[in-house]
Amino acid sequence: MNKFYVYILTNHPRHTVLYVGFTDNLERRIYEHKNKIFRGFTAQYDCDKLVYFEEFSDKEEALLREKQLKKYKRQWKEDLINEMNNEWKDLYDNYKI
Repeated sequence: MNKFYVYILTNHPRHTVLYVGFTDNLERRIYEHKNKIFRGFTAQYDCDKLVYFEEFSDKEEALLREKQLKKYKRQWKEDLINEMNNEWKDLYDNYKI
């Protein structure tokens, strides 16, 4: 069964930037962000701290959720993060994905 993920990254240590992304391999994708494998927004703004994610079995549903999250205001995203991870710990380091 395929799994798809929508995730939110932030920068260290001040959490001034939030980035919403989509992937079918969360562990690999976060590794790529942390090691700045690809140049782009997350590398430029040092967003590599995984603070939120959702898992889906349907790719289209995950893509729709990503688009939805990208449209939301920052406060709504912060509320989502706080519900799952109120200390804003790096979930990549603290949880087996």
